Amino acid sequence: MNLPPLKFNADGLIPAIVQDTHSKRVLMMAWMNAASLEATLQTGLMNYWSRSRQKFWVKGETSGHTQRVVRWAVDCDADTLLFEVEQTSGACHTGFESCFFQTFTPDGTPLEVTEQKLFDPEITYSNK
Repeated sequence: MNLPPLKFNADGLIPAIVQDTHSKRVLMMAWMNAASLEATLQTGLMNYWSRSRQKFWVKGETSGHTQRVVRWAVDCDADTLLFEVEQTSGACHTGFESCFFQTFTPDGTPLEVTEQKLFDPEITYSNK
Protein backbone atom coordinates (compact mmCIF):
# COMPACT_ATOMS: atom_id res chain seq x y z
CA MET A 1 0.00 0.00 0.00
CA ASN A 2 1.37 3.40 -0.96
CA LEU A 3 0.53 5.72 1.95
CA PRO A 4 1.70 9.30 2.27
CA PRO A 5 4.12 9.97 5.15
CA LEU A 6 1.95 10.48 8.23
CA LYS A 7 2.75 11.79 11.71
CA PHE A 8 1.34 9.38 14.25
CA ASN A 9 1.49 10.47 17.91
CA ALA A 10 3.67 8.83 20.56
CA ASP A 11 1.02 6.11 21.01
CA GLY A 12 1.09 5.32 17.29
CA LEU A 13 -2.28 6.97 16.70
CA ILE A 14 -3.61 9.65 14.37
CA PRO A 15 -6.98 11.45 14.68
CA ALA A 16 -9.55 10.78 11.97
CA ILE A 17 -12.35 13.25 11.39
CA VAL A 18 -15.32 11.64 9.65
CA GLN A 19 -17.69 13.68 7.51
CA ASP A 20 -20.84 12.75 5.61
CA THR A 21 -20.02 12.95 1.91
CA HIS A 22 -23.42 14.40 0.96
CA SER A 23 -24.26 16.88 3.74
CA LYS A 24 -20.62 17.60 4.71
CA ARG A 25 -21.69 17.35 8.37
CA VAL A 26 -18.96 16.17 10.72
CA LEU A 27 -20.17 12.87 12.10
CA MET A 28 -17.45 11.90 14.53
CA MET A 29 -13.77 11.87 15.42
CA ALA A 30 -11.94 8.68 16.28
CA TRP A 31 -8.40 7.37 16.45
CA MET A 32 -6.63 5.17 13.93
CA ASN A 33 -3.35 3.34 14.03
CA ALA A 34 -1.43 2.12 10.99
CA ALA A 35 -3.24 -1.25 11.01
CA SER A 36 -6.72 0.29 11.18
CA LEU A 37 -5.85 2.75 8.41
CA GLU A 38 -4.58 -0.08 6.23
CA ALA A 39 -7.72 -2.16 6.94
CA THR A 40 -9.90 0.85 6.11
CA LEU A 41 -8.20 1.35 2.78
CA GLN A 42 -8.29 -2.37 1.94
CA THR A 43 -11.97 -2.94 2.86
CA GLY A 44 -13.47 0.47 2.09
CA LEU A 45 -15.12 0.46 5.54
CA MET A 46 -13.97 2.60 8.45
CA ASN A 47 -11.81 0.79 10.99
CA TYR A 48 -10.54 2.40 14.19
CA TRP A 49 -8.44 1.88 17.29
CA SER A 50 -10.30 2.16 20.61
CA ARG A 51 -8.11 3.79 23.24
CA SER A 52 -10.50 2.88 26.07
CA ARG A 53 -10.86 -0.79 25.06
CA GLN A 54 -7.34 -1.07 23.60
CA LYS A 55 -8.65 -2.89 20.56
CA PHE A 56 -9.30 -2.61 16.88
CA TRP A 57 -12.94 -2.05 15.83
CA VAL A 58 -14.94 -1.73 12.64
CA LYS A 59 -17.61 0.97 12.62
CA GLY A 60 -20.95 -0.83 12.51
CA GLU A 61 -19.69 -4.22 13.71
CA THR A 62 -22.30 -4.17 16.50
CA SER A 63 -24.94 -1.71 15.23
CA GLY A 64 -24.79 -2.34 11.50
CA HIS A 65 -24.31 1.42 11.04
CA THR A 66 -21.32 1.25 8.73
CA GLN A 67 -19.26 3.98 7.11
CA ARG A 68 -18.21 3.38 3.50
CA VAL A 69 -15.21 5.46 2.44
CA VAL A 70 -15.79 7.77 -0.53
CA ARG A 71 -12.51 9.73 -0.31
CA TRP A 72 -9.96 10.79 2.22
CA ALA A 73 -7.41 13.52 2.79
CA VAL A 74 -4.47 14.36 5.02
CA ASP A 75 -4.07 17.82 6.53
CA CYS A 76 -1.09 20.04 5.68
CA ASP A 77 0.86 18.89 8.76
CA ALA A 78 0.19 15.20 7.97
CA ASP A 79 -1.06 14.66 11.53
CA THR A 80 -4.85 14.48 11.00
CA LEU A 81 -6.98 12.51 8.56
CA LEU A 82 -10.32 13.50 7.05
CA PHE A 83 -12.62 10.81 5.68
CA GLU A 84 -15.74 11.46 3.64
CA VAL A 85 -18.11 8.53 4.08
CA GLU A 86 -21.53 7.24 3.22
CA GLN A 87 -23.02 6.64 6.65
CA THR A 88 -25.64 3.95 7.28
CA SER A 89 -28.09 5.35 9.88
CA GLY A 90 -26.55 7.34 12.74
CA ALA A 91 -22.85 7.58 13.49
CA CYS A 92 -23.22 8.30 17.22
CA HIS A 93 -23.67 5.42 19.67
CA THR A 94 -26.31 7.57 21.43
CA GLY A 95 -28.62 7.36 18.40
CA PHE A 96 -27.94 10.70 16.74
CA GLU A 97 -26.69 11.23 13.20
CA SER A 98 -23.54 12.95 14.51
CA CYS A 99 -21.59 12.77 17.75
CA PHE A 100 -21.71 16.60 17.64
CA PHE A 101 -25.45 16.97 18.35
CA GLN A 102 -25.02 19.15 21.47
CA THR A 103 -24.35 22.77 20.57
CA PHE A 104 -23.50 25.73 22.81
CA THR A 105 -23.68 29.51 22.81
CA PRO A 106 -20.37 31.43 22.66
CA ASP A 107 -20.37 31.69 26.48
CA GLY A 108 -20.75 27.91 26.90
CA THR A 109 -24.48 27.66 27.62
CA PRO A 110 -25.87 24.44 26.15
CA LEU A 111 -28.62 24.88 23.59
CA GLU A 112 -31.65 22.61 23.50
CA VAL A 113 -31.09 19.48 21.46
CA THR A 114 -33.81 19.57 18.82
CA GLU A 115 -32.41 16.87 16.55
CA GLN A 116 -34.27 13.57 16.59
CA LYS A 117 -32.43 10.33 17.19
CA LEU A 118 -32.17 8.02 14.18
CA PHE A 119 -32.21 4.87 16.28
CA ASP A 120 -32.75 3.69 19.84
CA PRO A 121 -29.36 2.70 21.27
CA GLU A 122 -30.93 0.45 23.92
CA ILE A 123 -32.47 -1.68 21.18
CA THR A 124 -29.52 -1.47 18.79
CA TYR A 125 -26.92 -2.46 21.36
CA SER A 126 -28.99 -4.84 23.53
CA ASN A 127 -27.47 -8.29 23.99
CA LYS A 128 -24.40 -7.41 21.94
